[in-house]
Amino acid sequence: MANVKIEPSWHELLAGEFEKPYFDQLTAFVREQYMTHVVYPPAANIFRAFNCCPVDRLRVVIIGQDPYHNAGQANGLCFSVAAGTLFPPSLQNILKEVSDDTGAPYPATGELDRWAEQGVLMLNAVLTVQAHTPASHAGRGWEQFTDAVVRAVAQHKKHVVYMLWGSYAQRKAAAVNPAENCILTAPHPSPLSAYRGFFGCRHFSKANEYLISTGQQPIVW
Repeated sequence: MANVKIEPSWHELLAGEFEKPYFDQLTAFVREQYMTHVVYPPAANIFRAFNCCPVDRLRVVIIGQDPYHNAGQANGLCFSVAAGTLFPPSLQNILKEVSDDTGAPYPATGELDRWAEQGVLMLNAVLTVQAHTPASHAGRGWEQFTDAVVRAVAQHKKHVVYMLWGSYAQRKAAAVNPAENCILTAPHPSPLSAYRGFFGCRHFSKANEYLISTGQQPIVW
């Protein structure tokens, strides 16, 4: 990942992680995978969630698991897909809830850069995946890195909204102080669980209510 760049404010915040032995091992593994397999997202987009959302702009954190593993989908932001790509089921359900909750029109594209550019960190726990093999890069060090990301945000930023869908995301944010931030939890938006409480959770309007109450600009979802 020597040629993969991360936005400067994140590089400063996470500098200690890049010096740790596990990150050297992770880098070697990821480099070898890109050389020998089809891996998503494109290498230039590995750190795109950070590059689209500098630290000083961050107001909301959404946590996913690993990137989409089919061709043309993953673009470096959790749940988002490249423009022109069919919406995966979880993304369909997210956008349905946005529309039902806020009245926003259902969008023509599943590319969620517009959220990231407003300060939404769209963070997968694992940042790469081998084609057609979900969770294939789990347990290689990405989880340790993204745990450090969440801890660093929690230590350096207050009044952040954490939107945690499913038990995996909720465990990921265990270090976040609920007294200093807004933690919103719901079942995962996948078709297997969306009807158990993701639909109707109203996280998008609740996030904006909290942001406004703490003197911040709401997100245009």
